[in-house]
Amino acid sequence: MKLFRDLRRLPDQFCHGALSIGNFDGVHRGHARIVERLVKHARKIHGPAVVLTFDPHPVRLLRPDQAPERLCWTDRKVQLLGDLGVDAMVAFPTDLTFLGLDAHEFFARIVIAGFDARVLVEGPNFFFGHGRSGNVGILNRFCGDAGIVLEVVDPATTGGTTVGETTISSSLIRSLIAEGKIDEANALLTQPYRIRGTVVRGAGRGAKIGFPTANLGQIDTLLPGEGIYAAVAQTGGRLWSAAVNIGPNPTFDEAALKVEAHLIGCDDDLYDRPIELDFLSRLREIKRFDSVEQLVAEMTQDVETTQTIARAHIAALRPPAESDDEP
Repeated sequence: MKLFRDLRRLPDQFCHGALSIGNFDGVHRGHARIVERLVKHARKIHGPAVVLTFDPHPVRLLRPDQAPERLCWTDRKVQLLGDLGVDAMVAFPTDLTFLGLDAHEFFARIVIAGFDARVLVEGPNFFFGHGRSGNVGILNRFCGDAGIVLEVVDPATTGGTTVGETTISSSLIRSLIAEGKIDEANALLTQPYRIRGTVVRGAGRGAKIGFPTANLGQIDTLLPGEGIYAAVAQTGGRLWSAAVNIGPNPTFDEAALKVEAHLIGCDDDLYDRPIELDFLSRLREIKRFDSVEQLVAEMTQDVETTQTIARAHIAALRPPAESDDEP
């Protein structure tokens, strides 16, 4: 899977194939349905399967106060789309000049001149051009005139999940994650929800009670709602089961919202190191305990539950050649 940021430097081997354009934030099951069709078209015409996305999201330039928080960063998006079979992704450097292109100019400059696409695959709610003036009806006409095959893929729905029957969208997943409903969100994503951050210094209170925590700062994606979560941490090329607290610490009268991850069995010095966390399940809400002993007893149970939940995910992430003796 290749990442490009300049369409003008796109190698010819990634042109003349199947193209899909969109934000693909989070890479959910609806995106996977589009990519499945994209890859099939690409293989049929013996060309590449390519995704064009935007960095930054157009709304961040047009209406920054309404811009949604990201579900994944660019490199994570590349990984997720690559796992689905995409050959290359172009993270187009969005600017106001680009956003000023009308629908026909967008089609001519991007689809024809930029990619010389043979096939386009989009969802029914695809809009393009200044003011979202182009829709799939207009796109169908443009493609017909240019001799390009267009497939409009029906949206994926939530089906029998706990959120009821509705269309899967990045907006829906954002709402679920913000509410702490990570289990429901993961059911709609292609892989468990992941955040990243850098370990900063905290009060050191966790270590004193036997549960040292890595306090994460510089998180650049949507933060799950308050609660205690079972997760898997990746840092320094290693994987750890991790019990994660998002929110305040009422037992110690701390009101500030923090992201604290206890990497089970890890005694490394983690300060200033990057950590990525895959959230697997919400264990419970945050609550005040009457004593430190009660808190420790609850945290002990959280750790045991986390290890049980995280075991399968660690096995899936770890290359087969690695040993199975990690926590």
